[in-house]
Amino acid sequence: MLEGKFFSSIDPTFMLITHSSPTILFIGGHDPTGGAGIQADIETAVAHHCRAYSLVTCLTAQSTQNVQRLYPQDRCDFLQQADVLLADVNPDWVKIGLMGDVDIALAIADILAELNKPVVLDPVLAAGGGRELAGPALVRVMNQRLLPFVDLLTPNQAEARRLTGRQKPQPAVERLLDQGCGYVMLTGADESAGSQVMNTLYSQTEDPYHLTCPKLPDVYHGSGCTLASACACQLAQHQTMKEAVQAAQHFTWRSLETAEKTGQGQHLPNRRFI
Repeated sequence: MLEGKFFSSIDPTFMLITHSSPTILFIGGHDPTGGAGIQADIETAVAHHCRAYSLVTCLTAQSTQNVQRLYPQDRCDFLQQADVLLADVNPDWVKIGLMGDVDIALAIADILAELNKPVVLDPVLAAGGGRELAGPALVRVMNQRLLPFVDLLTPNQAEARRLTGRQKPQPAVERLLDQGCGYVMLTGADESAGSQVMNTLYSQTEDPYHLTCPKLPDVYHGSGCTLASACACQLAQHQTMKEAVQAAQHFTWRSLETAEKTGQGQHLPNRRFI
């Protein structure tokens, strides 16, 4: 349970306050390269004229080549930061990325239960360089405690298999939807063999919605963070789910098309192309 209750110090007139920009609470890790994580979230929010709030789940030792180590926050410290922030601000949407460990994932589940806001979850299970970022226990917590809160899940093919144990895309997606996700956007860049990348939006009530874009030549760090954050920004601006994922895919593709190689590893998205 939460060490403190959210909204305990809210002024009764708070809910009457309006703001001019959509607001998004980004929950994720800090990437010193700026390619992924909270910095990627904030850059994406700025590009979409949204205001970003943030809760950092963990620090990382990483480069453009790979993640070397995670330094998760203490659960009590993390919850206190959330309590102070959310007693003061009221985000329109929540976007979640890297969690770091089971205790933080459970804390996030408690936050979502109190906050009752729509959620985009990018299930970050491995780094682009190959390092595993989520063990079996964290995967179980995602399935059992987090997916029921999720309006849009954005796994790649490998993440969908790890979350469900199903090897083929359709059974994996069906399992994720059965776990409570409103929509699943299954991304295909990680295993695309041709000249096109296909991402597909699934739900239990609508036909699959396929989106394609030309495959780009390089390897990128932070594409998944950018896509999920752009989806949250579009949804916070009252786009439909199909409109949101289409616009988010276009934004992400443009940021990768103009990506920069700043280190010795992967290219970093250029979210300032506009």
